[in-house]
Amino acid sequence: MKETIVILDFGSQYSQLIARRVRECHVYCELLPHDALWAEVESLHPRGFILSGGPASVYEQGAPRLPDYVLESGLPVLGICYGMQLLAQKLGGEVAPLPQREYGPAMVEIDTPDISLFRDQPLSLRVWMSHGDHITRLPPFFSVLAHSENSPVAAMGELRHHIYGLQFHPEVSHTPQGKEILCNFLRHDCGCHGQWTPASFVEEAVAEIRAQVGAARVLCALSGGIDSLVTARLVERAVGDQLTCVFVDHGLLRKGEAQGNLHLFQETLGLKVHYVEAQPRFLRCLAGVTDPEAKRRIIGEEFIRLFEEQSQRLGPMPFLAQGTLYTDVIESAGHGKKDAVRIKTHHNVGGLPGRMGFELVEPLKRLFKDEVRAVGRVLGLPDEVVQRQPFPGPGLAVRIIGEVTLERLALLREADTIVREEIEAAGLGRQVWQYFALLTPLKSVGVMGDGRTYESVVAVRAVSSEDGMTADWARLPPELLARIANRIVNEVRSVNRVVYDISSKPPATIEWE
Repeated sequence: MKETIVILDFGSQYSQLIARRVRECHVYCELLPHDALWAEVESLHPRGFILSGGPASVYEQGAPRLPDYVLESGLPVLGICYGMQLLAQKLGGEVAPLPQREYGPAMVEIDTPDISLFRDQPLSLRVWMSHGDHITRLPPFFSVLAHSENSPVAAMGELRHHIYGLQFHPEVSHTPQGKEILCNFLRHDCGCHGQWTPASFVEEAVAEIRAQVGAARVLCALSGGIDSLVTARLVERAVGDQLTCVFVDHGLLRKGEAQGNLHLFQETLGLKVHYVEAQPRFLRCLAGVTDPEAKRRIIGEEFIRLFEEQSQRLGPMPFLAQGTLYTDVIESAGHGKKDAVRIKTHHNVGGLPGRMGFELVEPLKRLFKDEVRAVGRVLGLPDEVVQRQPFPGPGLAVRIIGEVTLERLALLREADTIVREEIEAAGLGRQVWQYFALLTPLKSVGVMGDGRTYESVVAVRAVSSEDGMTADWARLPPELLARIANRIVNEVRSVNRVVYDISSKPPATIEWE
């Protein structure tokens, strides 16, 4: 049985980062809402708890509370920021507002260097603080483990029961030793051996797929991206000839992508794939639709109905395998959080219809994108597949702001091809997480030749990221942006203006819709 750490999410913007750092220590973890029931937690057989930060104050009415089972379990606990203050309050300490909120870098001095949490760490740590409250009285039996100029209790602990609190954030890159501190807690306090690796995940996933599917047949939805291809390889390894792959060309792919995908599936990877050309069908369903959530729901519904038809024609196939990721689950507010805000509907999570004739097989739904790439390497997928940049399931439909038509698709395909050609020709294709063009609903005045124009505006988006949960806009060279803009305006009819998106995620998302 794999070693599991449960992270309870109290609303911190860094909660997903905690999960990433724990997994970088080769320990499996799951991020659950702060009000998760004990039955759900117990089913994971956790070795310990990590309590995230959060925007609330523990003394406020209605603030999230610490579930009783955390301390009653007797398991090691690490509270971070708000999580530390919850521990202090619950165990008899006091928390009060700071005269002035502390946000940003700080130096922390370690008072107890010989404890497991700070093993092999320097006596002075550069850390990241982000809090408006502080502990004014420690709970009984706790001691100060570290302090800073503005935080007399920068870390606290009750060593006998392996309960710790950190006022700073070890999960962010601005705390350079933070990952090592987390790994110390996992190894020395929780007793984890760090054996969760891509290879071990493959073994677990294959066994789980076999147990779920049995002797039944599985339809795998192939898109050409790393997620669906890793899913297909895992299912193939688990059940062999019981797998049938289906590739649907919904008419919303990039220029030349349908043909390129078929060649990749059949010639490079040796997969047996049923190809379905369905552009007219999807465009009919999208006619007149401008709302992005409606687009995603319509495309998700149509995919399922088409797969059901294919299952009847080729099957029966009671199982549908798809490459749902942890980021999809989190952003679709599908990880059980009662008060979660849906960022957007993913066509393979929140966009699925309530009634469908399949049971889902989703072996990747607890992995981040970079973890999927690592699993792909273990499965022997070629580098061209492993390094493919993400592409949304609804395709260009969510990169066209407004109604999707044949004419607007053709315009966007040409502009997007130029963006990709120029970035790759500049040797930046591997350095940038995602890069693409999108068609705005705007028109602007321009001058071409001696005449006035009133044409479309194309936006260019390029971001750097590790897992898609957070992202920053890519600092492309000005001369490269100039080439892209000049080519689009000169080569793509009906476009007279190009803009570059310099928004990070958050507050924006990578896609516009």
